[in-house]
Amino acid sequence: MPIRTATGRRLEAGDVSGSVLAHEHLHLDLRTESDAEATLHDTGAVTAELADARRDHDLGLVIDLTCRGMGGDARVVRRISEDSGVEVVVATGWYYERFHPRGEPGTSVEEATELLLADILGGLDGGILPGVLGEIGSHGERASDAERTGLRASARAAVESGLSLGTHAHLGQGAREQLDLLTAEGLSPHRVSLGHQDLCDDGRQHVDLARAGAYIAFDTVGKTGYQSDDRRAELLLDLLEAGFERHLLLSNDISRDTYLRDRQGQGYGHVLGPFRRMLADRGVGADVLDLLYRANALRWLTGSEEP
Repeated sequence: MPIRTATGRRLEAGDVSGSVLAHEHLHLDLRTESDAEATLHDTGAVTAELADARRDHDLGLVIDLTCRGMGGDARVVRRISEDSGVEVVVATGWYYERFHPRGEPGTSVEEATELLLADILGGLDGGILPGVLGEIGSHGERASDAERTGLRASARAAVESGLSLGTHAHLGQGAREQLDLLTAEGLSPHRVSLGHQDLCDDGRQHVDLARAGAYIAFDTVGKTGYQSDDRRAELLLDLLEAGFERHLLLSNDISRDTYLRDRQGQGYGHVLGPFRRMLADRGVGADVLDLLYRANALRWLTGSEEP
């Protein structure tokens, strides 16, 4: 299936020659009473970082998993894409329940599915077409009733539209339940990326999910307050040694202004530069790095083949 971008272009996988960031945000607002700084609104800094990543690290595509209730604006994202020269895919779906818009997704899986299909077919914010569902969320080992509705409806919308789906598994938890719920609705596991697995220290969970045919997202690279990059690399190397190099996706999950480079954060280039060098220094070869940084994400996004 062609890749639908924020600028309106439809790309084949072969049109994307550079690196792919599989889970990012470019503009959002997740402020709560307890967290007044959970915003990503510095569009100038975001644009500059993406342009620099394009120049320095051959960044070709960003998958922006900002969905309903996360305070995004697809028009802002389109402008960032145009000004930076980096293609961006935008998303629809529901994050975890704390951030569901009032009344959504409701209790009817059928009605929730229709709501997502209206986004996919009619577009967001003036007709910008989503190219992926995500980040479809649950919070903990067991999804809430509302989160289950969101997951099931997103799976049905993915099946009907032909789009792939990425999840938010909070701190890596609940990913197996997510996969079971999604595949029970007919979605093939190779169309699913299970989020934040670099925050799960249980390598057995990673192997279980990969054996089931899903993609495993190590997508919070650089967020050392949650997990050290050394530990992320160890977990990733274990999966490579076990033969699951075609199941891994990488990204930073930049989700607030304080993560940006000019605010002394790691920035969008962290996983593309320092973390890539860490992997290379630990013996990961060029062919495997190409899988991790480009081919796997394109295969997941387009559904062209199973891992």
